[in-house]
Amino acid sequence: MDSSSTEVAHDFSPMLKVYKDGRVERLAGTDFAPPSLDDPQTNVRSHDVVISQEAPILARLFAPRTIDPHKKLPLLVYFHGGGFVIETPFTAQYHNYLNSVVSAANVVAVSVDYRRAPEHPVPTAFEDSWTSLKWVASHSGGNGSEELLNRHVDFDKAFFAGDSAGATIAHHMAIRVGTEGLPGMNLEGIVLAHPFFWGVEPIGSEKTRARERSIGDNIWRFACPTTEGSDDPMINPAKDPNVGRLGCRKILVCVAEKDLLKERGCYYKEVVEKSGWKGVVEVMEAKDEGHVFHLFTPTCNNAVAMLNTIVSFMNQS
Repeated sequence: MDSSSTEVAHDFSPMLKVYKDGRVERLAGTDFAPPSLDDPQTNVRSHDVVISQEAPILARLFAPRTIDPHKKLPLLVYFHGGGFVIETPFTAQYHNYLNSVVSAANVVAVSVDYRRAPEHPVPTAFEDSWTSLKWVASHSGGNGSEELLNRHVDFDKAFFAGDSAGATIAHHMAIRVGTEGLPGMNLEGIVLAHPFFWGVEPIGSEKTRARERSIGDNIWRFACPTTEGSDDPMINPAKDPNVGRLGCRKILVCVAEKDLLKERGCYYKEVVEKSGWKGVVEVMEAKDEGHVFHLFTPTCNNAVAMLNTIVSFMNQS
């Protein structure tokens, strides 16, 4: 046996390993939960679609099982987390979470399956996500390929959301809406859950968590080999000259007390407010919780409170 097939070149356990022969072994986020025409717990239906054959890019669509034919619902476009390297919209964790959000908020959701590093290094995830948004927006005139979006979505009330790396993507998609425009869609707000923002200079509690910081630095450089480092505007909003051009009017940032990324989430509010952007940013903190706890323990009190806050944020006029 070729020794390169067993020798590890990059070890990011418990996320993934890459072997010297180039083989990628994902250690998490590889399961598949099938879509359902009727989830018995949430009364949400889901199905999978192909957004782009060329890329390829897929998505899972979610909607309440019963929709008033005379009423259109707000739109949520969701970007999953996983450090740009693991997870998909089709794992049980994300499938179940989107079911819960759609049921509680009474929205139609599109959960995007962007391509992941290292096979497709960043910024591929950003470009796939933008391609997906343009595909979704193409339904605003009622002539798209997906009847659920044609018939039941209010494109004047759209939201982007994501967790961890997915929150980073959601932020950048909002900037692209502001800088490039997205005809047919009005972006009301974005929800950033434990966003993966970073920077060269440690802030707050990061100063005493050197080992965890090194993991953040390394996973970013691994996912984006062409980056100049942790002050790259793709990962550090404070270094992005376009941060003040966010194409929405409100932002909800969710942070967790024990999460290393908490400091960056709180700092993001300060950065955006000083950028000249005219919207409103609010931060919700979950006490005694860690990174993306709401995905692992979705029925705990803090996760329920977080979901309720997100639903209220989207339902406010």
